[in-house]
Formats: sequence, structure tokens, C-alpha cells
Amino acid sequence: QVQLVESGGGLVQAGDSVRLSCVASGRTFSMYAMGWFRQAPGKEREFVASYSRIGGKIYSADSVKGRFTISTDNAKNTQYLQLRSLKPEDTAVYYCAATKGYNITSVRGVDYWGRGTQVTVSS
Repeated sequence: QVQLVESGGGLVQAGDSVRLSCVASGRTFSMYAMGWFRQAPGKEREFVASYSRIGGKIYSADSVKGRFTISTDNAKNTQYLQLRSLKPEDTAVYYCAATKGYNITSVRGVDYWGRGTQVTVSS
């Protein structure tokens, strides 16, 4: 089992940048594919970006390509999500996710969730 703890959210202005972190504990970090999802008020949780367990291939949602960057530091058991050029529509709770499978691009593929960190973008 793995425990995930996010940090780094907050209130920012449109156009700002913020970096989210997710620390994993409990099992070897490299045994999981990692990713990020978000959930805006009144909407379903949606995929943002992920990193495959083998080969480190990156997947990103079209809505964040070119603005959000996912990365990992295996030595620190940490993954990051760099958010740039933020828009009010990026306001959501951002969740760290992990799977024992190859990769995750949907909610159904997630084995473990963090509790989330709020990002609020003001216009």
C-alpha cells in the first residue's frame, strides 16, 4: 500500500504559476505509475497528467498541454505538477494518484488517492 500527501496549492491570480508536490510513502515509489487529477465544484474528477511506470512516458490532458508539466524525483519519492499560465477554469482540488498498473489516464485506473490540495485562480 502507498500513502500520498499533496501540498503546494493556494490562491493565485490568473497568469500565475504554482507547483504542487505529492510525497509517496509506504512502498517503493518506482513500483507505481503516478498521476494528477482535478475536480472543480459541481464537476466530475478529471485526468490532468500522468507518468507511466515503465519508460516514464508522459500523458497530459489537452486542456493543460503546454501549461502544466508533470515530473518525478524517485530519490525523494515525490512527484510534481508545475502549473503555468493559470486560468480561472483551472480552479479545482488537485489530487495525486497512483496505480500498480502501467499507467493511469482515468479515474477507474487509480488504486490510491491523496486527499487533495486546493488551487484557486482569481481573474
